[in-house]
Amino acid sequence: MENYDLHTHSKASDGSLTPTELIAYAKHCGTDVLAITDHDITDGLSEAITAANDAEIGFVPGIEISITWAHQTIHMLGLHIDPDNAELQAGIKKIQAYREIRAQRISEKLEKAGIPGALAAAKRLAEGNIISRTHFAHFLVEEGHAKDVKQVFKRFLVRNKPGYVAGEWADLEEAIQWIRAAGGLAVIAHPARYQLSANKMRQMLAIFRDCGGVGIEVVSGSHSASDIQRFTHVAEYFGLYASRGSDYHGKHTAYADPKRLPALPENCRPVWTHSDWYAAR
Repeated sequence: MENYDLHTHSKASDGSLTPTELIAYAKHCGTDVLAITDHDITDGLSEAITAANDAEIGFVPGIEISITWAHQTIHMLGLHIDPDNAELQAGIKKIQAYREIRAQRISEKLEKAGIPGALAAAKRLAEGNIISRTHFAHFLVEEGHAKDVKQVFKRFLVRNKPGYVAGEWADLEEAIQWIRAAGGLAVIAHPARYQLSANKMRQMLAIFRDCGGVGIEVVSGSHSASDIQRFTHVAEYFGLYASRGSDYHGKHTAYADPKRLPALPENCRPVWTHSDWYAAR
């Protein structure tokens, strides 16, 4: 069976590797088919397509779109998208504009907490056009405010902490529309990470499915064995296809390295068996 990793990040958003380096690392890890799904941006995909052709590795152009649902940030993958689609690009440009506003607000909050210079440092660390919380986290580690990125998020960047700013992202329905307009397949990323009750999770997935969403990430770098079992059943219940992705950001990531990513359970329907998977290419 081919080894699919359908969720990774490059320097175009908040990964530590260039698209070319990420393709090479995936090849080294034994990945047969890789998706690069940078946050709210497609800038790295052209380079990645060339690198994947040169490396003779299967490649899926993708994106990870930030959405707000029930006052929570949810991440949605778009797989096999056309990066040049005008509707998709218009949509993510709105998110990119908000990211600039959020970065300014995070910096202001950190300054009030006695940590100046955060915005300039985040811009320095963000080699692409996206400033994310990860860039602020690396700055805070550099300055000795935490031992690692994971600790930074717990102490500074989540609700009720000094650098927290609530997301004001895309609606779930419009994000699905952007992905479908670009010829892609919409997949909910790392569902175990969301602080949703069982009832809220069911509501969200029912809306997602009814609006044209097709899949859910069953195997994720941040999922435990019990999470995988749980979302295998959830996928079956909602008639969703199962996806598999490491969420690899580079060596600094708290999540799984692609080499250690578990296989999809045998009773899952892999998203790459969806009837539109090849049509989307």
